[in-house]
Amino acid sequence: MALVLILQLLTLWPLCHTDITPSVAIIVPPASYHPKPWLGAQPATVVTPGVNVTLRCRAPQPAWRFGLFKPGEMAPLLFRNVSSELAEFFLEVVTPAQGGSYRCFYQRPDWGPGVWSQPSDALELLVTEELPRPSLVALPGPVVAPGANVSLRCAGRLRNMSFVLYREGVAAPLQYRDSAQPWADFPLLGARAPGTYSCYYHTPSAPYVLSQRSEVLVISREGEGPEARPASSAPGMQAPGPPPSDPGAQAPSLSSFRLRDPGV
Repeated sequence: MALVLILQLLTLWPLCHTDITPSVAIIVPPASYHPKPWLGAQPATVVTPGVNVTLRCRAPQPAWRFGLFKPGEMAPLLFRNVSSELAEFFLEVVTPAQGGSYRCFYQRPDWGPGVWSQPSDALELLVTEELPRPSLVALPGPVVAPGANVSLRCAGRLRNMSFVLYREGVAAPLQYRDSAQPWADFPLLGARAPGTYSCYYHTPSAPYVLSQRSEVLVISREGEGPEARPASSAPGMQAPGPPPSDPGAQAPSLSSFRLRDPGV
């Protein structure tokens, strides 16, 4: 049975767009009828404020109209009349308020009035100056027995990030890891493992968003007691800077949000 969604739209933007409707009735048939599209973000799903973000809705078949919405919020529903399999929604100089969950759907003229596809999977857009601080733990533990090895796990809250491990007294990063999981493991040889470590993570490509350093973790040999202290108090360790692949990268400044129509 078709699900009818009545989406009430607010006029939050002063600009007049012919592709934005104040209220619309949308009929969403079962998933087997019209397969859902894919929704992606460029340059990334995690960005700093002030970056321009493009949300791309790609249909599995040619369509003539696309819609973008934020589930659970009384936000404007944006439309693009595009005779193609792809529609782009432009979000300029985004602010944290523009973050959140987005979905899109598409329509074909032969489906009948108000009939749309299933909505895409949710895309989570995060607009932030800094990522949450990670944790750093030793596996199986911070005390290394003779002849045993240890692995350090740096755990954040986001998938598909780049992780960096530091050792006290060494200026350059000790190891790098790109991970599809919200953590990365750094293996250490037992004989060389004792020392003081910290880690952080960042988005894998520009515009880079960085986390704070984790608290330091002390790895000791069996018979020596480990200790922990904040990374800021560890001698020889500094707050993380831009990723090594782009030493000059800087976060964009905070700016206002506006929607750009691709036809303008």
